[in-house]
Amino acid sequence: MYTLLVILHVTVSLVLILIVLLQAGKGADMGAAFGGSSQTVFGSSGASTFLGKMTAGIAILFMITSLFLTYTASHRSSSLMERSKIPVTEQKLPVSNQSTATQPALPPVAPASK
Repeated sequence: MYTLLVILHVTVSLVLILIVLLQAGKGADMGAAFGGSSQTVFGSSGASTFLGKMTAGIAILFMITSLFLTYTASHRSSSLMERSKIPVTEQKLPVSNQSTATQPALPPVAPASK
């Protein structure tokens, strides 16, 4: 479910980028306004275009997927450390019959001279 949501979110974000890049900016109308166009300098407030409506819809879908991803990421109970199924075993050192603490220290051996 989480992977499907991430794939949907990435797809929606790419579509949103493409739709925004396809639209003409508001600054494109300003040059025509000084040339005798009937629109105002800051654009007309007429009917929305298809790309404008589609941008609003995709932006809402992007926000919804963002909220769901945030919710699922914060409520995931398992972490990477909890997912590892490697059993932890206790390793013991071999025990000798005599303790090293009770053995006397040996004096250093001098090299033989010829």
